[in-house]
Amino acid sequence: MSGPTIGVLALQGDVREHLAALAGAGAEARPVRRPAELDAVDGLVIPGGESTTISKLADIFEMREPIDKRIVGGMPVYGSCAGMIMLAAEVLDGRPDQRGFAGIEMTVRRNAFGRQVDSFEAPVRIAGVEGEPFHAVFIRAPWVERVGDGVEVLGRVTEGPAAQRVVAVRQGNLLATSFHPELTGDLRLHRYFVELVRAA
Repeated sequence: MSGPTIGVLALQGDVREHLAALAGAGAEARPVRRPAELDAVDGLVIPGGESTTISKLADIFEMREPIDKRIVGGMPVYGSCAGMIMLAAEVLDGRPDQRGFAGIEMTVRRNAFGRQVDSFEAPVRIAGVEGEPFHAVFIRAPWVERVGDGVEVLGRVTEGPAAQRVVAVRQGNLLATSFHPELTGDLRLHRYFVELVRAA
């Protein structure tokens, strides 16, 4: 049985790493830059990068409305780091002209953990993913300040100054993490998303 076709929004950010992780997790992975390419996928990953740049490029490449429509239509989407910001209904410390896809009823704080120098790694256990905690890599990462009623908290930082901060959530077919699983070689979260797409 062949895997679902999952696109990675290839406007900016760590696209290659997500494509490799998705392929390793059993999906047919392809970059998506144009509406026609979006039409051909069953699910979408919005990678880490710079959320303000991704927001601008989504307009330039005329991808905003097609992605909004697919999200409303139930397409599964996974956002990591900047992708989490793009999926949030509300962004704190964002730029005034920054617009996301507002799929998940949550408030995130941009660069919450500080600037690049404050990037760090920590173990995070993810609900629904078996095995040991994820070795989570945070790079100028956001965190979740508030979640709406329909949002399930999947993971929190357990130690250090950011202990108990929410860093992984799911709302229906939408999944988001503050950290970058595509940088660690641990494919469990990508497998979780591939199964979510398969089920949808």
